[in-house]
Amino acid sequence: MKKRYILALLAASLYGCQNDLKVPETVSQSAQNPADIDAMIWKKLKETGEFRWDMASEQTVWSALQNSDQVMSVGYKPASADADLRAVIHTINVQEGDWKTAREALIDLIFSEERKTNPALKREDLLVFTEQTLPVVNVRVKNLTTVQALRRSPLVRYAEPMGYEPALSDKKARVASSSGCGSNIADIPLAEGADYTTVSPGSKSSWNHPFHGIRDGWTRTSGAGMKLMIIDTGLSYDQDNLSGNFNQGASTGRTVERLVTMPKAWWWSPDETPRDGCGHGTAMAGVAVGPRGTDGAAIGVAYNASLVSVRAVADVLIDESREVKGVSDAYILAGNRSDIRITSSSLGRVTSSSQIADAIRYAFNRGKLMFCAGGTSFGWSAGWWGVTFPASMSEVQAVTGVQDNLNSACDACHKGSQIDFVVVMEKAGNDRHPITLAMSGDAPSTVGGSSVATATTAGMATLVWGQNPGLTREQVVSKLAAASNYFPNRHPDFGWGRINVNAATQLQ
Repeated sequence: MKKRYILALLAASLYGCQNDLKVPETVSQSAQNPADIDAMIWKKLKETGEFRWDMASEQTVWSALQNSDQVMSVGYKPASADADLRAVIHTINVQEGDWKTAREALIDLIFSEERKTNPALKREDLLVFTEQTLPVVNVRVKNLTTVQALRRSPLVRYAEPMGYEPALSDKKARVASSSGCGSNIADIPLAEGADYTTVSPGSKSSWNHPFHGIRDGWTRTSGAGMKLMIIDTGLSYDQDNLSGNFNQGASTGRTVERLVTMPKAWWWSPDETPRDGCGHGTAMAGVAVGPRGTDGAAIGVAYNASLVSVRAVADVLIDESREVKGVSDAYILAGNRSDIRITSSSLGRVTSSSQIADAIRYAFNRGKLMFCAGGTSFGWSAGWWGVTFPASMSEVQAVTGVQDNLNSACDACHKGSQIDFVVVMEKAGNDRHPITLAMSGDAPSTVGGSSVATATTAGMATLVWGQNPGLTREQVVSKLAAASNYFPNRHPDFGWGRINVNAATQLQ
C-alpha cells in the first residue's frame, strides 16, 4: 500500500493478509481532505497531549478510512459487558460463548451496511486479517453508514482507521528513508577513547556505558539465563554477530530466534521474512545483546542474554494497517511465552491505536516488562514534542535520550511527564552517538534518538533481572528507579532519570 510517511519518527504466530491492502484509487468527493484531518489531529495533540479516534467525528473517521486503505480496527464485546477490558483482556476466549456470539453479530452488522452499496459482497470478504486472541476484527469499510452504525452499537468498544497517520502536506517528502531506515553506519569515523573502549576479550564498549555503570555492572551480571524480545524491523541476515557468531568470547550458551508477525503487503506477494530490510532492528539488537567477543565488534549491554527478534514493521513508524497488526501480534506472542520477560520496542506513532493497546495490556497482565521509545523527530512535528504512542501508555516504561551534559534532551528526542527513564546517547559538542552492530561486518555503526535509549534500558533491565530471576516485574522496576539520579522524586520531563545499573545490582 502507499505509506503516509513522516520525517524520522522514533529514532514493532504468523497471520496472513486475506485481502489486498491497496489504497483505493479514487476517494469520494464527500470525504474530508487529508490536510484538514491532519490539522485536527495536531490540534488535539497540542491541546491534550494525545489523539484518540473517539475524539473525531464519524465523518472524520470515515474520511480517514477513505484516505488510507479503508481497513478498520473494531474492538468488540458482548452487549452486557463493560467496555473497559484492561484488567481482563488476557482472560478472554474469543472462540467461545458470548464473545463468539458478539463477534458474529458485529460482522453481521458490518456486512449488512456494506452490502447496501455492494450487493455482490461476500461476508468472508470483509475480514482483512485473522485474529485468534483479542476481541477485535479488522475489516474493510467503505460506507459512512457503517461507521455510524458501529459508533452506536453496544457491541463496539472502539472503531478506528487502522492505517491513517498525519503526514506532511508535501506528499513528495514522504520517503521510506525518513522512517529510521538506511542509516545503520557510523555517523563519523570512530576512534578509541572518544567513541569506545576495548574490553576483554576484544569487543568495543560504547562511550556512553560508563554514564550508566554498565562496565562495572558486568562484574556482577551479564544477562545470562534471560531472553529479551526486540520488536522492530528484524535482523540482517548478513550480520554474523547475530547468527553464527552470536556465541563467542564471553558470550556463551545463548540462542537467537528470528520471527515475523507483520502480514505481507499483498495477498499475492511472497511471505514476509524476519530479514531486516531497514537496519533499525539490527542496530537495536546490537545495542541490547551484541556479543562480548573477540572480533572487535560492538558489545551489547546484556551480552549473555538470548535474543528473540520479531519483525513486526517495515520501519519505525507504525503507519500501515499491517504494521499495527504486526505490533499487536508481537505483544500477544510475548504475553503467551513464559520464557520472555522483557520486551524492547523503539517504534511508535502519533495517533493512538486501541488494538495495540489491547495487545500491550494482554502482555502486561501476563507479567511482561515492556520498554518503549518516547519519540524522536526531525522538524515534522509542527511544535508538538510530546511522548508518542505506545510509550504514552501507563503499562509500559517510556524511555528517551539525553546529552552528555546530563540535563538536556537529545537534539531530536521527545520528553514529557510520561517518560520513566533516560539514557545518555548524544555528545553535546559533536553529536556523537553510541556504537552498535552494522548490517554486516565487525566495524561498528552508530545509532541515536530515543531508539538507542530504549534498547539500552531494556538491556540494563535484563542485567538486573538476570542477576536475580526470582524478582517480580515491579521489583525490577523499583531497583532501576531507586538507582536513578532523580530518585526518590520524578523529573517533569525525564522521570526517574539516568539509571546506574551497577548500583541497581547492589540494592537489596
